[in-house]
Amino acid sequence: MRRIIMMVLRLFLKAPYYLFRIWWCGKSSRINHEEGFWTVKHVTKAANRAGRVTIESYGLENIPKDNGFVFFPNHQGLFDVLVFLESCPVPFAFVIKKEASQVILLKQVIAALGSLVIDREDIRQSMKIIQQVTEEVKKGRNFLIFAEGTRSKMGNQPLDFKGGSFKSAVKAKCPIVPCALIDSFKPFDEKSIRPVTVKVVYLPPLYYEEYKDMKTVEIAQEVKKRIEKAIEEHTA
Repeated sequence: MRRIIMMVLRLFLKAPYYLFRIWWCGKSSRINHEEGFWTVKHVTKAANRAGRVTIESYGLENIPKDNGFVFFPNHQGLFDVLVFLESCPVPFAFVIKKEASQVILLKQVIAALGSLVIDREDIRQSMKIIQQVTEEVKKGRNFLIFAEGTRSKMGNQPLDFKGGSFKSAVKAKCPIVPCALIDSFKPFDEKSIRPVTVKVVYLPPLYYEEYKDMKTVEIAQEVKKRIEKAIEEHTA
């Protein structure tokens, strides 16, 4: 919370303009989601600088050249999406749980990027979102999905990945890109405003031919294993 306050104070004069720009991207029919992404990316970089957060990215060459894939990172907190918004060189949307969708500014970012809100308590709505992600990925949009379902409160140790989170990717037969987040919990969860570095590692994708005979639970276990290995390598 202290770092968020610092971000706002250091961007005090620009904050209303930034908020309006993001809000307008989500409201205007003349602005597509790709344009919205670049606007949000610009604001994110400014916010991270103001918050004294440095993002180190590794493995950008592993991001598929053709659009229509899904990122699957571990989940450490609200700052996670900001890591990807700054580091990722291609537009994407994300799937977020209903409970977090009303957070101020995040709500406007969801609209600007064309992201989707899932209600995990409503099976029918959840299935609808899974199908919607499938269809949009087939059309060439990229998504980010947190397969743990909720953030880990154990630092860089991920929770179990849920097999159901991979249904959209399997149905779309698209590349699955594991991503390892390291220290992403520190900016917003620690009671400190000292400079902090967050790392993100984009790992080689799993292509459909590699996972087509696997159950979603097995895919989840494999993705988690690769992420855990990357975390270990980059924190050694």
